[in-house]
Amino acid sequence: MAFNIQRYMTWGVVRVVTDSLRATSKNKTENNYMKKFARASRAASKKRYAAEKQGEHIPPFLIASITSSCNLHCAGCYSRSNNACCDTKPVDQLSGEEWNKIFNEAEELGISFILLAGGEPMLRYDVIKQAAKHKDILFPIFTNGTYLHEKYLDVLDENRNLVPIISIEGDERITDERRGDGVYRKVTEAMQSIKDRGMIFGASVTVTTENINEVYSDEFLDKLYNLGCKAVIYVEFVPVTDESRHLAPGEKEQAFMLKAVKKLRRRKRGMVFISFPGDEKSSGGCVAAGRGFFHINSHGGAEPCPFSPYSDINVKDTSLREALKSPLFRALQTEGLLLDDHIGGCTLYMNRDKVEAIINAAGN
Repeated sequence: MAFNIQRYMTWGVVRVVTDSLRATSKNKTENNYMKKFARASRAASKKRYAAEKQGEHIPPFLIASITSSCNLHCAGCYSRSNNACCDTKPVDQLSGEEWNKIFNEAEELGISFILLAGGEPMLRYDVIKQAAKHKDILFPIFTNGTYLHEKYLDVLDENRNLVPIISIEGDERITDERRGDGVYRKVTEAMQSIKDRGMIFGASVTVTTENINEVYSDEFLDKLYNLGCKAVIYVEFVPVTDESRHLAPGEKEQAFMLKAVKKLRRRKRGMVFISFPGDEKSSGGCVAAGRGFFHINSHGGAEPCPFSPYSDINVKDTSLREALKSPLFRALQTEGLLLDDHIGGCTLYMNRDKVEAIINAAGN
């Protein structure tokens, strides 16, 4: 039987929602929202299946980089390496109203999850407030955790469709080595503040060859759980320089990660565990470029994924629906590039010369 990407991604959504319902079972407010979201995600899934029957594939996930500004300088940051991240306020980034239009379109299409990223997304309070309006979409906010003060805690408390996903690299030494002195203390204090309000959060962990044993350990995960963490998202390190290639998980480490996550899902049922990109063989290859998700950058460019900052269409000029039909996305889906073997967490980043060739060929 031919591989069905829609069925595969829908099963992934169901698993995340089911695990989230279980993980929030002791928190009435969060669990009530997750029950409502479960109903909304089923309705969204029906929209996607209806579109599939008409020959139109709609992914359940969208990554929205709502700003390219950031206050940290993390070692090995892919965004700074590809000049998608800066210290100053960027020019011509999408307004809060333009992002709200995108969120409306996504809801109409049946997109269930919009991951807010950056830069540092908490620098865009206006966009966060727009996202809060869309209760049928779950917005994980991938943040470095240094701006989680009272103003934001109030917004998160009032809008449970906004879930902070706080970056942490392991213990204090490992986290501060990559993110800067004192960052570990700031983020763990933010985690405690979230817990004190009866809210939930998740953690985003960049997995390298140096921290792989630490971040899958019971000691690390139990500490996160005791701080109130309900989800851990493991992201494979993508080497952006030759000097950092040794940090990228190889086949041995990837096999360990896959096995470890399966064990954690059985043993620690009070938490949700997600691995990105995970086992690409079981998903028929990389799920970027609209197969399972796609990326909108802070200026509106529709890109295959954050690690592959190439675009041939801008949502300022067109709709999300048309962006998903871009020549670049179609070429990546049909020419086999998403199936290529690679080192680290992103086949498109490792094959960026081939992606550039597709863009250049389309422009000629």
